[in-house]
This record gives sequence, C-alpha cells and structure tokens, in this order.
Amino acid sequence: MPASSLKRASAVKDFEKRVIVITGGGGGIGGATARRFAAKGGHVAVMDRDLDAAARTAAQIEAEGGVARAYACDITDRGAVEAAVAATQADLGPIDVLVNNAGWDVFRPFLATSPEDWQRLIAINLVGALHMHHVVLPLMVARKAGRVVNIASDAARVGSSGEAVYAACKAGLVALSKTLAREHARDGITFNVVCPGPTQTALFEGYKKGAGNADKLAEAFRRSIPLGRIGDPEDLPGAITFFASDAAAYVTGQVLSVSGGLSMVG
Repeated sequence: MPASSLKRASAVKDFEKRVIVITGGGGGIGGATARRFAAKGGHVAVMDRDLDAAARTAAQIEAEGGVARAYACDITDRGAVEAAVAATQADLGPIDVLVNNAGWDVFRPFLATSPEDWQRLIAINLVGALHMHHVVLPLMVARKAGRVVNIASDAARVGSSGEAVYAACKAGLVALSKTLAREHARDGITFNVVCPGPTQTALFEGYKKGAGNADKLAEAFRRSIPLGRIGDPEDLPGAITFFASDAAAYVTGQVLSVSGGLSMVG
C-alpha cells in the first residue's frame, strides 16, 4: 500500500476511544501494532516487561497526538498481570481489545535444550498468555463484548528447526484460541490468531545468531519467501487490527499467516 494510502487508512478512526491492551508493546511488532491502533483512535495500554521500552512506544504515540500509557508487566507473574490490568482500567477504562504479543525464544535443536529452557519458554509463550486471558476475559464476559488477537507463529503451523518448544507453545496458543472462541461465542467475544513468518525483530536477530551464520540464513529465508523479502514489523498491524475491528465481527477461531507466502498450508 502506498504511504499516502496508508495514512488515509490510518486516519479512519475504527477504534475511537476503545481501550486496547498489547503485551510486548515495547518490541518491534508490538510497537508497530500499538502505533497503528492509536492512529485509528484507540487508547492503548502498552505492556512490557521492559518499562523503558513500553514508555518509548507510548511517548511516540502521544507525540503524534494519540493516547497511550506504559505499564511494566511480566506476564509470567500473575500478580503483575492483575496489577497492570487494574491500572489500565483505572487510567483508560474498560478493556475492549487484548493483543497477546509478548514472546521469547531460544534457538537450539531440541536435544541441545534443557528443562530450564523449556520452563522459561513455556512460562513466557504459553502460561503468560493464559494469565492475560484469565484476568482480562472475565471483564469482557461481564460486558458481553471483546476482541482477543493472539500472536502465534508460522512455527506453530508448519514447524521450525531449532524452535521445538517455542513451536509447541505457539501451537498451544492456536488451540487455546479456537477453544475459547467456542466457549465464549455467546458472550460476544471473538478470538483469532495471527502467525508471523520471519520478521525483522530482536527475536529474529537472536534466531539468526543462534543458527551460527546469520547472513547466510537471512538470505536463505529471503530466497524462500515468494514476495522476496523478510517481513517488517509494519507488515503485521493490518491483520491484527482487522481481527480486532467491527469488520471482523463474524470472524472467530481463525488463523492467518503473515509470512510473504513462505507457508501456504490450510
């Protein structure tokens, strides 16, 4: 989409005064998504374990005339999640949209990982999302409305060498989303999943370093992607905001790959 068209699209206030919570909002995809929601009128709670990173995203949004607040939130800590959600409601109001974006990975063959690695991967990528759902969902159920968008990975759909436990966690997030979509359909809450492919984020930089030959790996990915380039964080917010929008009111339990065509399975 040309830059001028993107500005016009962003000017449409699809989320006027709606409250959006984004975990991992200080990172690449999370930050880009927070800015897109704010450009569309949303009031954004930027949650991140790194408060400074969250504050930078929030400050950028406010400098551009949007509304955002930064909250320190370690999603593996139930108490921290409860405190951040309570603060969000006090500052911004009832939560309309939850985007579970926070994640972490360690890039090693499965047999080179340790149980300690598994525990951290599961805590961040699955249990953390469970905490967010368990705290926010009752608030949405009480209002009979809400949108949840979970950020998984194409690793969950097709597998990925060196990411066995991460892929397992993200596949669990897909199954969780489909199950909750069934359980809460009559509550007026939708659950959908966006699966990024290789994207220029800190996580992908770690993946390349873990592989041992970063430049060679990046070029191999680029050649394998039909659209001919590694994804950019700005490629993701369109799909995420769609699932959170009124345009997707009749869409739930669905999984969408945003990978430049790298994976093309059903």
